[in-house]
Amino acid sequence: MMFYLILIVIALCTLLPLLHMCNALPFLSKRKVPLNKLNCKDKGISILIPCYNEERILDLTIRGMNRLEYQNKEVIYINDGSIDQTMYTLHTLLDLKPLKMNYSSTLDHMPIRFIYQSSLFPNVYVIDKLNGGKADSLNAGIDFASKELIITLDADSILADNSLEIINQAFQDPNVVAAGGMVHILQGRNEKFSLSFKQKHIIRFQIFEYFKGFYIYKSSLAKLNALAIISGAFGVFDKKTLLTIGGYRKTLGEDIDITLRFQYYIQKHRDKKVLFIPEAVCYTECPEKWTDLFKQRIRWQKAFVDCVFRFAGSLVRSVFTKQLSFFFLIEAFVVGTLATYFTVVSLTLLCIVNEENTIHLLWSYILISTLLNGIYSLTAVYIARYHGQKFTHYDKLRLVNTIILDLAIFRFITFLFIMLGTILYFFNKHDWNKVTRTGRVYQIEKVS
Repeated sequence: MMFYLILIVIALCTLLPLLHMCNALPFLSKRKVPLNKLNCKDKGISILIPCYNEERILDLTIRGMNRLEYQNKEVIYINDGSIDQTMYTLHTLLDLKPLKMNYSSTLDHMPIRFIYQSSLFPNVYVIDKLNGGKADSLNAGIDFASKELIITLDADSILADNSLEIINQAFQDPNVVAAGGMVHILQGRNEKFSLSFKQKHIIRFQIFEYFKGFYIYKSSLAKLNALAIISGAFGVFDKKTLLTIGGYRKTLGEDIDITLRFQYYIQKHRDKKVLFIPEAVCYTECPEKWTDLFKQRIRWQKAFVDCVFRFAGSLVRSVFTKQLSFFFLIEAFVVGTLATYFTVVSLTLLCIVNEENTIHLLWSYILISTLLNGIYSLTAVYIARYHGQKFTHYDKLRLVNTIILDLAIFRFITFLFIMLGTILYFFNKHDWNKVTRTGRVYQIEKVS
């Protein structure tokens, strides 16, 4: 029995990554967002930025928004009952004045205290509301937004110069109702905003992890109509559809929850679709301390497990008939979470089991997994270069070092995050452990 169980796990852990690698290769893609501006209407875009205790990062955020040249946009900062100087900082940097206006409140959210408009930038607004969490803040922003497309960003997110133009082009297709963009690590950029691996190892690991997660995994899932997570750091949604499905719900993983509900909407409206747009780029800060990374990844895993249970009924019923259900349950949950425990148990059994066939199979599993992860890493580098990521000679050496350490160390640290996050979900579901902002000053005059 043990022999066949190991065989099934090896098959899944081998075939699914191979599928994603092949599917993500750019020359196999049928979709390409043109980078030159088309003769098309500039759709209205509302950019929502929830803020809770973000005083250290707001100067960067506001500078990042103000340098975008796309005209038909509005920026809405939502202060979610911050207890630091967030509201004071917004007043200082934006020169806010009270705005008296009536608008319909369709979605559920905590009461709004005041709405302000910037005297310096007429298309910039601030909603000051009682604390209700990120989903609650986004609902308040959606209600207030006047444009047809909604972009949700984290408070530390910086959009590349042409991101809004690329999003506008993608949404010229009336059937596109949601999309995720490419997220890069902000600390992985030098003074000229070029890629740089001259960083601490903890940052290098995350830069490379985002390469793999976005360029391969999300790209492949989107092509398979199975994208289950549009990153909360950078998501784009059709406002009418957002209102139709009831906006955001207060869950541990609002980004997973909203994406799955969009996917269920699409299953009822077959012509609609969700895209991943790697040409639309956003930069976000990553944790620089292992303790902060631990907090972030435990929170992510709790959010994932929560959504597995929340959608379990519909996912199980369609696990072998819908791509979304198969990849979310079988790959993300069984292979991504349960097989992590299996790997750790396998390594333990190698030390205590004397059955020759089992030992050979376990060694095969470990060797195949390591080899496959190496190929996966090289594929991610190839796709990153295809999308314009340039590596200097020294960065190539640092990249080799990062890949080796990733295979030998960081993936096992990731196992720990997954295992502990899953276990801790059942003991403390609502401890979000907000990651500390660095407060670093970045040069963002030109972001590509």
